[in-house]
Amino acid sequence: MNQQEKLERQKKRTKVILITISILFIFFMLVLPLFSVITNSLSEGFSFYVKSISTSYVKSALFVTIIATVASVLINTFFGIMAAFLLTKFSFKGKQVLATLIDIPFSISPVIVGLAFLMTFGRLGWTYPAIRAINNFFGTNIRIAFAIPGVIIATVFVTFPFVSREIIPILNTQGKDEEEAAALMGAKGFTIFRKITLPQMKWGLIYGIILCTARALGEFGAVNALSKTRGETFTLPLEIDALYMSGTSSSITAAFAVSSLLVIIALIVLVLRNIAWYHSQSKQGKDGR
Repeated sequence: MNQQEKLERQKKRTKVILITISILFIFFMLVLPLFSVITNSLSEGFSFYVKSISTSYVKSALFVTIIATVASVLINTFFGIMAAFLLTKFSFKGKQVLATLIDIPFSISPVIVGLAFLMTFGRLGWTYPAIRAINNFFGTNIRIAFAIPGVIIATVFVTFPFVSREIIPILNTQGKDEEEAAALMGAKGFTIFRKITLPQMKWGLIYGIILCTARALGEFGAVNALSKTRGETFTLPLEIDALYMSGTSSSITAAFAVSSLLVIIALIVLVLRNIAWYHSQSKQGKDGR
């Protein structure tokens, strides 16, 4: 056996070992826990499963989760596009500072974020006197902390970077030549954005929206600090925690049943994510030819 054959055998052996380790890791860390959630959710029968996910608390939690997710996706999509466009198409002082600030949610614990908003909008917060004055003047009952607006704000904060960070590399790669040429030909700003910029970043934008959605659905720490009332401001992760912490066998099974909803949603988001990724890579491949 010559040296070349030995190297080939060693390479194949290394490949088999790495594949085996990867498969085992994915199985024990991802597949097995998710399978355990599904099996435990059905441990007391399908009728109990349906009953568990149909309670008023779960319906309320699902509604709040959807509201917070949709609001955060809409807000972060708008500001994500604006921030990405600003950072890639313009030069200005403080550009790097802005780019760094966008990444802050990646480096701060969600629990700290929730407490920060609580100390801003809660009864001890510096904005509370202004909120109370507005309520007294207009006869309203505006609340941010321990209300749905607080849940939305917390979710928006922790999901803010996902859209912009998927768009920025695409716009940097595309450059400014096409937009500048269109402008020289007399095209208006919005027309340039709609006809040139938006198609360029379309699949990256969709990919970022999907990631933002997935992160918003599973947020717990920041929302937990700003959500107090079960059945009113609890999201699905908080409802799952409340059921599990009840301690009874039926409530624990119910917690797994509600968890299965998030698992199903996560699988749907994963499929959409892969579709968006595939189209994004195909688009980049075509542009590169």
